[in-house]
Amino acid sequence: MRFCPETIPVGKQFFLPPSRRLGHSPRCMGTRREAREHAVQFLFQYDLNPPADIDQALKLFWESQRVATRPQEKGTASWGLEVEIAPATAAETALEHFSEPLIRGVIEHRHDLDEHIKKHAKNWELHRIAAVDRNVLRLAIYEMLFREDIPPVVSINEAIDIAKKFSTEESGRFVNGILDKIKGELMRPARTVSS
Repeated sequence: MRFCPETIPVGKQFFLPPSRRLGHSPRCMGTRREAREHAVQFLFQYDLNPPADIDQALKLFWESQRVATRPQEKGTASWGLEVEIAPATAAETALEHFSEPLIRGVIEHRHDLDEHIKKHAKNWELHRIAAVDRNVLRLAIYEMLFREDIPPVVSINEAIDIAKKFSTEESGRFVNGILDKIKGELMRPARTVSS
């Protein structure tokens, strides 16, 4: 197996994200990238329809992700029947462990993150920014401000790629412009991890 820089070691083995194992990704997508993509998906959902119980919402979200990524057996229709969900694999657990602190951090600091977006998104009202772009920005800004174990340039590059994947090419440029301005205000190195 080819080693991916962002695979997660579990014991003596390295696990690829479910999409790579199932052959959906033509190149080696890191576990952290996929975890960030899941975080953006949850934050998008949260932005449009905030749940009353975040813990329950996260539990249902992860269950739906497991059902969606596992191959389904052909057989009789099961519409409306309760589906038995297999326990999370080591790779799926690794995704959850990286995503959940990001999700909770963005939700906890959402007001501050939105203030940063408003400050740098000239001539744009926050509610007029596409929901995907808004949540990609929130996630990246959270990482840049509160996660000193992640270099800011990594957060920016990941955000640009995720914006291009889930939104548009123009979104990548828009996200890059705002995050680059925020990077310029940081009091830590952009390419290294703070000790």
